[in-house]
Amino acid sequence: MEEKILTNEKIEAAAAERERIQYERMVKTPIPRLIISLGIPTMLNMMVTSLYNMVDMLFVRGLGDQATGAVNVVLALMSIIQAIGFTLGMGSGAIVSRLLGKRKQKEADEVFSTAFYTALAIGLVITAVGLVFLEPVMRLLGAMEETGVPMTTLEYSKVYATYILIAAPFMCMSFVMNNVLRAQGKAVLSMLGLITGAVLNTVLDPILIYGANMGMAGAAVATMISQIVSFCILLFLFSSGKTITRIRLKAVARRFSMYGDIFSTGFPSFCRQILASICTALLNNTIAALGIDGGQAAFGIVQKVFMFAFSISLGIGQGYQPVLGYNYSAKRYDRVRSAYLFTLWFSVGLMLVFAITCGLLSGTLMNVFLDSEQARVVGKQTLLFQCFAMPLLPINFMAGVTYQVVGNRVAAAFLSCSRQGLFYIPLIFVLPTVFKVAGLTCLQAVSDVCSFLFALPFTFAFLRKLKRLQNGEEE
Repeated sequence: MEEKILTNEKIEAAAAERERIQYERMVKTPIPRLIISLGIPTMLNMMVTSLYNMVDMLFVRGLGDQATGAVNVVLALMSIIQAIGFTLGMGSGAIVSRLLGKRKQKEADEVFSTAFYTALAIGLVITAVGLVFLEPVMRLLGAMEETGVPMTTLEYSKVYATYILIAAPFMCMSFVMNNVLRAQGKAVLSMLGLITGAVLNTVLDPILIYGANMGMAGAAVATMISQIVSFCILLFLFSSGKTITRIRLKAVARRFSMYGDIFSTGFPSFCRQILASICTALLNNTIAALGIDGGQAAFGIVQKVFMFAFSISLGIGQGYQPVLGYNYSAKRYDRVRSAYLFTLWFSVGLMLVFAITCGLLSGTLMNVFLDSEQARVVGKQTLLFQCFAMPLLPINFMAGVTYQVVGNRVAAAFLSCSRQGLFYIPLIFVLPTVFKVAGLTCLQAVSDVCSFLFALPFTFAFLRKLKRLQNGEEE
């Protein structure tokens, strides 16, 4: 018994020392170096993940436009799974970074453990409900039953979604672990799990789709296996003492307020992901109504390319998140302001470079992924519109993350909902009706410009608040 107590004391002491070292790093390292050291691994992580999604679609392309369209349909389902993972992950991560900024290690463990096991429970529910109502869900998300083809988009969607649903619990828990790793400033560790999964998926795709002659099921199984492997790597990192926070079943909260704090803090992320799923479903149904040949495949490719670009802003922004949480809680408002402005301009610069590159290659990208000539024209036009709006994206995302981390849940929710909820959904009922296909191709770009303008007052308000806090005028 005595030996066990000594062992536990050593574990606690080691955890406390890791927490102290990390705290010193987060509140003393020069801001540009700190943001880049945390943001670049996260950015590369998300870019690789987005890249393997495009490679995944490239391999699926050999099965036809219906298979490519099915991947876009299932993307809406994955957005729902991600909504749960990001809600719990971003919610717990924001709270954990603030708690560690206040040197409250035990409370941080409680928040993380609660979010992790909640993700497991909800993930299992998604699996069960999704498999029982598989076909109605696919139809609701916009899967079509074309005539004169060997397999319809609906049939391909059902095959792909089955394996994604089996992987849902692992995906939800992985999102929580990734976000909490980033929240405590362990971006490199977070990168290990996701990049390993991405590489594995890329390797398995051609082997299972064509080598094993599994077709669409092969692509789905490759994704499922990669998600489970990523989960196992992340779980090992938390179990091996390499992290500040730990997963402990006995630390799971037994009070309702803890769950309320996690869900309410993560609610903006939930809104963002659920709205993305709704928008994808509306988009698929609008494409079907307009009768665009290969339209679902075309917009699916544009979304994949766009997500690759957005991963730049998202990665740098999530590297900024723990810096904000630590320093805001430590009342280092000068560092918060510096971190905000540096991250914003750095992200805008990166997005501008990518937008120019992507615009120049838009025709080539469509030719690589699409067979239908109409789909290529529509895809290229849509991508060019979105390239125009890409450099505007960071300001809305940065404002949303900032208000979420500092605990202003209402402002964070409005900002997270603005791009898709306030603008995209209303406009999808207007622009395609008035301008037909042209209205659909410019839809996302118009929404992005509107969300940029919407975020400006919130940005200026936060910077003014920091100035007051720094001068001691506000508590």
